Amino acid sequence: MPDEFEPKFDANGLLTAVVVDARDNTVRMVGHMNREALDRTRETGLAHFHSRSRNTLWLKGETSGNTLEVSEILVDCDQDALVLRCVPQGPTCHTGADSCFFRRLGGEGLIAFGD
Repeated sequence: MPDEFEPKFDANGLLTAVVVDARDNTVRMVGHMNREALDRTRETGLAHFHSRSRNTLWLKGETSGNTLEVSEILVDCDQDALVLRCVPQGPTCHTGADSCFFRRLGGEGLIAFGD
C-alpha cells in the first residue's frame, strides 16, 4: 500500500468529511471538503469545508465562534472520505445542538434524543 496521500475527489471535486469529537467519539457533523478546504484545514488546524449551497469555502464557526480544532485526520482506504477528529469549541450544529445528529429515526418519524 502506498504511503502517499492522494485524495480522490468526486466529480464535483469534493471529499466527504465526518467530524468526530476527539474527546468522546461523538459524531458531530458531516461536511464536504474540496482541495482548498482540505489545504486550509491542514494549514490552520481549524476545520474548513466547502459549502455546496453557496459554492464557497467556509471556516466552521466563522460566524458563531464555535470552531472545530482538528487533532487528527483519518483517511479511508480509498482516500475518498475523511474523518476529522476535532475538539469542538461549543455546539457544532447550526441549531445550537452539540451534534447535528440529535435525532433518531423511529417508527413514526424523527425522535429527538431524550424524548
